[in-house]
Formats: sequence, C-alpha cells, structure tokens
Amino acid sequence: MIRKQWFRLFFVLGLTGVLLYVFLRGVDWSEAFRYLKEHVRWGMFLLVIPLSQIHILTRAWRWKILMVHEKKDVRLYNLAAANAVGFTVSYLFPGRIGELVKPLYLARQEKCRSGFAIGTCVVERIFDVFTMCALLGLFLLARPLYITIFRIQTESIKNLTVLGLIGAGAATVLLAVSLGFIFFRDKALALTGAVLRARIIPERFRSKVLELLHEFIDGLKFFQSLKTLLAYIGLSFVVWLGIVFFYWVFFLAFDIRIRFFFLFPYVFLTGVGAAIPTPGMVGGYHAFSKQGMIELFGMNANEAGGLTVVFHAVQYIVSCLVGLIFLWIDGLTLIQIKRLGKAKTP
Repeated sequence: MIRKQWFRLFFVLGLTGVLLYVFLRGVDWSEAFRYLKEHVRWGMFLLVIPLSQIHILTRAWRWKILMVHEKKDVRLYNLAAANAVGFTVSYLFPGRIGELVKPLYLARQEKCRSGFAIGTCVVERIFDVFTMCALLGLFLLARPLYITIFRIQTESIKNLTVLGLIGAGAATVLLAVSLGFIFFRDKALALTGAVLRARIIPERFRSKVLELLHEFIDGLKFFQSLKTLLAYIGLSFVVWLGIVFFYWVFFLAFDIRIRFFFLFPYVFLTGVGAAIPTPGMVGGYHAFSKQGMIELFGMNANEAGGLTVVFHAVQYIVSCLVGLIFLWIDGLTLIQIKRLGKAKTP
C-alpha cells in the first residue's frame, strides 16, 4: 500500500512537471505581465470575481433534481456549500479527494445516505462530459458557417475532433457501466459479495460495503422520469454556458473580443486540462488553456501564458475563499473535511 502511494505521488508530480514545462516554455513573463497591466479594464475585471462562482449555484440547482429522490427538501444552501467545499479541497490537497468530499459533505449536512449522494455525483460527471462534447460538436458541425470569419488550422480541428470523440467515448462507457449497475443490481451486489468473501473480508465490513453499493446504485438513477431527465439535461447546458459566459467576460476584461460561440472549443480544452489529476489543476489546465488561446485565437505565447495565470489565480483564490467561508459558517475545519474524504478512500 505504501509503495502504491509513493508511486502515485511521483507519477502525479512528474505529470505536473511535464505539463508545467509545456506551459512555461516560450513565455517571456515580463512581457506577459506588462501586457496584462496595460490592457486590464478594472471595472469589468471586478465583475469577473463573482462570475467565477456562478457554476456553484447552477450546479446546486442541477444537483437538487437528483437529490429530491432521496430527500425532497434538500436546501440549496447545502448543495452550494458542498460544491464549494469540494472544489476547495481539490484545489488545496492532492489526490482529488474533493470529488468524494463533496457528496459526503452534503450527506453529513442533510442527514441522507452517503452512497446515494456519491452516485449522483457520478451522474453529474457523466453529463458534464457529454455536455462539453455536445458544445464542441456543435462548434465543429457549424464550421462551414463561420469558416471565413474564424479560421482554424486543419490540424487543430483534427485534434479537437479526436479529443471530443475520446471524451464522448469515455462518458459513454461510464454511462453503460452505470446502467449496468442499475439494471443488473442483484447480480452486481452478488458479484461484489462473492469478491469480498473470496478475500476473506470480515462480515461486518462486507455488509457495510454492500449497503454502500446499494445506496450508490440508487443514486445513479437519473431517469426517474422523462421530465427529470430533460430538466437535468437542460440545466447541464445552463451550467456550461454559464462557464462560457465567465470566460467571455474575462476576455473582455482584457479588451479581447471573442464571439461567445467561438469560446466553446476553448472551454472544452480547459475542461480536458482540468480533468488531468494534478494538484489544484496545476499544469494540465495551464498547458491546455495556453495552447487553446494560441491555436484558436491566434494569441502569442506571452498573452496566452499571462491570461492563463490570471484565469487560474482568480478561480483558485476565489473558490478557496468561498469554500472556507462555508466551512466557517458551518463550524467545520478544513482538516475535518479532509479526513471525511480520506475515511472513504480505499
């Protein structure tokens, strides 16, 4: 177990280092920050700060649709707090335990089943990827309509297509596995029980795992009704269009005018970079954001590097402050929440 943890640590640090190298190379940082200082529009920039957290609210509204099947009166405040705390933990600690802290925090605050909340978060990730891929697909399919006013190299189009297909494929596999758990619940529980018995797991622990799996499968049921499904799909687009809007305003804050629609592929790329399991999205987000600005918008490395640093800094600082404020209001500490996630981590 210790060797596995060390291997994971060195792998993550190595991956982070490689991605940071890709990001840092070719950037004259004195020139980058001179550009930012000269072009920033402070009034618009101040608007960016609250907009960086708009996804916390939209994600909370979307999450409520799934949680209502567990508890009808789930407070929007707790849904937003769980999102904020989860992002904060992922930013501040390695291992992406914030992904697990988020549902466990909500389960603790709302006194609902932990497994159910974890299952709903898996559904959230599936729909996040599908929605990102749908927006990218719309951009790629509409290319004949804008090819004369927004030129992109053929190689960049191919790379975007490949990444989109990989993302859609991964989400499809995860969706298929989730549906398999739902439709073959008894077989999944029986198989899990057999595996646990084969490993001579104590009965009490085995029962707890099976109970958690039972709750988890309940949380995967995103299609309680056609109305629920359509509402969830609609709110998934609201979440990601809100994120696109944040970036659109951010670019305007530096007097860079990019049409809203043309930000779809850039936001997709930042999502790919953020999904790479590096601490606080460091390296992955930076490399993909910088490359996206260069290939899609024709920026030089200095502009792209400087803007990416500011983008990440605002998201990092504001997200952590919001998460810490929620913890303070709820009378909890960051260490308590970190332990909450580690307690459920194998």
